[in-house]
Amino acid sequence: MTDELNKAYDLLSDKLIGWFNAIIKNIPNLIIAIIVLVVFYYVAKYVSKLVGKLVSKKVHQDSLVNIITKMVAIVIIAAGLFLALGVLNLSKTLETLIGAAGVSGLVIGLALQGTLSNTFAGIVLSFRKSIELGHWVETNGFAGEVVEISLKNFVVKEADNKLVMIPNKSILENPVKNYSLTKKMRIIVSCGVGYESDLEQVKKLTKTAIAQQFSNIESEDDVEFYYQEFGDSSINFITRFWIKGNKAKDRITGQSDAIIAIKKAFDKENINIPFPIRTLQFDNKLNVAQDIEQESNEAEA
Repeated sequence: MTDELNKAYDLLSDKLIGWFNAIIKNIPNLIIAIIVLVVFYYVAKYVSKLVGKLVSKKVHQDSLVNIITKMVAIVIIAAGLFLALGVLNLSKTLETLIGAAGVSGLVIGLALQGTLSNTFAGIVLSFRKSIELGHWVETNGFAGEVVEISLKNFVVKEADNKLVMIPNKSILENPVKNYSLTKKMRIIVSCGVGYESDLEQVKKLTKTAIAQQFSNIESEDDVEFYYQEFGDSSINFITRFWIKGNKAKDRITGQSDAIIAIKKAFDKENINIPFPIRTLQFDNKLNVAQDIEQESNEAEA
């Protein structure tokens, strides 16, 4: 029994002495590995700040800038860690870490497929110059001002001040109508005049009123005017013209100003804008006075 204990003690002592000698032997490598980690840490800190400044010039989302800088820092620190393990001759540990990282990345990617797709879409949208904060867009059945492009959602503020959060993936996969990419928009106004109106005069008055109302219209020839149909109570027409603007409010304001200008011009020349009229035809002739007299006699009786 004593011999077995002594044998076990000797084996343990030899093992500990071997480890101690290995540590003493690898002290220079350990110091170098620590220096490598410290250097890569400060390099990651400096490079991430530099990348953050560069990215912030093109990306206006703080959340996206932060995650990009963190990803850069993690990549640099991971490279330093792998290099330090290589200095310590821990190649097997390095291979194990790489394998574990690959498997973990695959599992996490499958589990968070939807979230990651939205995140990637958010990164792509943040770098797109065709869609920026403040733009007025229409997409996925919603229209409004772009107020935020986060890593998960595309946030639109509608005209009634309601916020709509749309997944970034839906923005990339569906059409987006952007009213802010151009500095002017076309306004279309529909109207109708009475059948007794002078159509040439109506056309002239409409084009003149529009041209005088909007400063960007140089002449009446820039205003389009077309008669469309003989309506039930009026001859209907549309007028089209361009104004300066890139928001929905500019469109509504332009339509309102045009309607006011047309109405004033028509009133001045006594041109009628009729409302719908229905003619009722009765087979039997009506005698209102006779009916009233009959009802009165019945009441007296």
